[in-house]
Parts: sequence; structure tokens; C-alpha cells
Amino acid sequence: MTDTSDAFDPEDGGGFDADDWTRLKPFVGAVATLDDVQARRAIFALGDTDDPRPIAMDLPQPVIWWDEDGEQAAVAVQAESHLGADGEEMEILGLILPDGEGAVALLEDVDLVDDSDPTWRDLVIRAIDPSAADDQA
Repeated sequence: MTDTSDAFDPEDGGGFDADDWTRLKPFVGAVATLDDVQARRAIFALGDTDDPRPIAMDLPQPVIWWDEDGEQAAVAVQAESHLGADGEEMEILGLILPDGEGAVALLEDVDLVDDSDPTWRDLVIRAIDPSAADDQA
């Protein structure tokens, strides 16, 4: 799954660094609607699925997302389970990237980490300031 077309822009301004990600507001306890996405309370809302339900997990949650461009640091702020047209369960996360952009990923495409994970911290630094990552090498 790929980046959403609009940036997720919570009231506090969006992105995060490796030390302030906990301020991100999760969307928990319900399945998101289009209204939630338009109000910037949620990253995504799916309409053509069956049996939608929130996934019980602690949010926000640092993750390393494996997408087509490689690995990226992100923070999961939304987690839902949906059944697709084929009846297969999809576990989907709404992510916020360090720059504040929103993204949608399958749970199977992320590694759950904690904020002390050196790879996650390095990916956050590289996303915020690529030249700073070069300075650390």
C-alpha cells in the first residue's frame, strides 16, 4: 500500500522526531469513517470490506515500514482489521511518517519496534535531515 494523497495534519503540526513521537494522537476504539479522515482524526477509511473492526494494540507505535522504496521509519496511529472481497483478513495500519505525511500499510509489511531501536532512530534522522545522517557515518 502506498502514501495517502493528503498529509495527515493533526492539530500539533504533523511530523515527529525520534524523541517526540509519543505526542501523536492515535485513532483507537472505532473503525474510521470518511468523515474521520476528512477531519484529520484518522489516516484511512475503507468502504468496500466486510467485518471491519479496530485491532487492539498500543498506539502510537514506532514501526519500520518495508515499502517499495526500502525501509522507512513511521509511527502507527491507527490499526484496523477488514475482510476483503475474497474473505481474506487484512490487518491495516495508518502511519505517520517523520515529515508528517500519512501512509497506509499492511501489518505484515512493518516491524514493530521501540523508540530505542537504532535502525528506527537512524531512519527518522535520515528522513528529517539526510545530511545529518551523512554526518553520523
